[in-house]
Amino acid sequence: MTTDSNLVAFIGERRSIRRYRVEPIARAVIERLLEAATRAPSAHNRQPWRFAVLDGDASKQNLAKAMGERLRKDRAADGDDAKAIDADVARSYARITEAPVVIVVCTDTRDMDRYPDARRNEAEHLMAVQSTAMAAQNLLLAAQSEGLGACIMCAPLFCQDTVTDALKLPREWRAQMLVTIGAAASPGKDRPRLPLNDIILWPPRSPR
Repeated sequence: MTTDSNLVAFIGERRSIRRYRVEPIARAVIERLLEAATRAPSAHNRQPWRFAVLDGDASKQNLAKAMGERLRKDRAADGDDAKAIDADVARSYARITEAPVVIVVCTDTRDMDRYPDARRNEAEHLMAVQSTAMAAQNLLLAAQSEGLGACIMCAPLFCQDTVTDALKLPREWRAQMLVTIGAAASPGKDRPRLPLNDIILWPPRSPR
């Protein structure tokens, strides 16, 4: 059994890996990762997460090309430098196509509760997104436990319809992120974290 101290150390060892070795990942391993992802908590236990697994060159290239075209269009509309746009598009394309596996993490809100007012419906939508994000964190840690590297790409949030169309996903599946997975070609960097004193507030306790 993993002790609390070992678990904290394990979490602290996770790194975002962006470069991978060219080694395939067995489908059984991918299924173990996704099984771990589905053990996350979710609002009302509705389990709104959905996963599209891209482990072939064609699907990854198709997605990378479509997302790159949208990225280029958006940045050009912003008036950005053409060379900077080219570099950004090339970097995005390489990150997606060079990963042995890309998992598109989506949210499907059809089973979430419905309310007559926008405020609670928005909250319900955020509950589904939060639940999906917790599943993604499980996925990252499961990859680490298999000796694999992984990294989150949040770019689909800028082009959800593009992702849906490129992969022919159900319209109700809204892409939240990509998770690239593979055997790490580099160890990744230990990024600094904000001091706890900067991010924690301890409200006064109620008088007894």
